[in-house]
Amino acid sequence: MREALTLANKAANAGEVPVGAVVVLDGEVIGSGFNRSSTDCDPSAHAEVVALRGAAKRVGNYRLLNATLYVTLEPCVMCCGCLQHARVKRLVFGARESRTGAVVSVNEVLADPHALHAVSVTEGVLVEECLVPLRAFFAAKRHGD
Repeated sequence: MREALTLANKAANAGEVPVGAVVVLDGEVIGSGFNRSSTDCDPSAHAEVVALRGAAKRVGNYRLLNATLYVTLEPCVMCCGCLQHARVKRLVFGARESRTGAVVSVNEVLADPHALHAVSVTEGVLVEECLVPLRAFFAAKRHGD
């Protein structure tokens, strides 16, 4: 999660919502990313999707069986769908997302008994540290910085 936090800060420095993500398989980071939607003019360029794309290319398969995705903020519906399609084994996230969180906050996409694939979930890891860049980013936005 600390690597994901480093990436979240890179996102903030790029003017993006500060979310970072890493994909780990067998103790090794195989994919990483941070939000790039504005930079890339790509609505799908969320940190999770960027990290999953990199991981899939690295292993040569879009299915990332036994992989864990660490992300600083609770994923949205799109990202949860990507987790399921990639067959990620486990999701670990820091802070809840009260507006678009699709794991526990607004929707429970991964808990759906009809879901394509079961993903185990751990939440609240380094939650306070994950909230720091998000709070700073949105405070700056409110003050016109």
